[in-house]
Amino acid sequence: MRKILLLVTFLLIFFNLFVFSVNAQSSYVLPYPSSMPGSSFYRLHLLEELILKYWYYGDFGQFTYSLKESDKYLVEAKTLFEYKQYLLGYKALEKSNKYFLNTMPNLLSAREHGKDIKDKIVILSEASKKHQEELVILEKELPQNFVWSPEKAASQNLPISKLILESIKLREKYEKTNI
Repeated sequence: MRKILLLVTFLLIFFNLFVFSVNAQSSYVLPYPSSMPGSSFYRLHLLEELILKYWYYGDFGQFTYSLKESDKYLVEAKTLFEYKQYLLGYKALEKSNKYFLNTMPNLLSAREHGKDIKDKIVILSEASKKHQEELVILEKELPQNFVWSPEKAASQNLPISKLILESIKLREKYEKTNI
């Protein structure tokens, strides 16, 4: 018994010597990517998104829904951009911006209804920081523009860098909001 206790103590000391710390600007955690475009489950996720829009009711519910969807589409955009699926990534980032833009009006509405929104403002600020971190990384890695040329249609220019900069500005605006 004494040997087991000694062994356990030794292992605990050993593992405590090699504790690694992670330095990040934001403690906010983005979700794992869900089904991606092209997956057979993607349409089910779009249906789920439509249903959840009505499931989350009220000011705080809509805030949570909008932030959750913004997170989801940002992760989707990041993943698609990493796989050089620029058109799909571009569209996902536009959706993320649309949902992120809806977060603040829901908080303002909650405040008008007499609700305490301080905690939600902190969450929005942390989410904004995390989104900006990811967008800055993307901006460095991606081309400024990409010409998408489908087989049987006219090509279209995707100003990726411009969209990313707009996304960063939107999130900076919401990060610094002190209501």
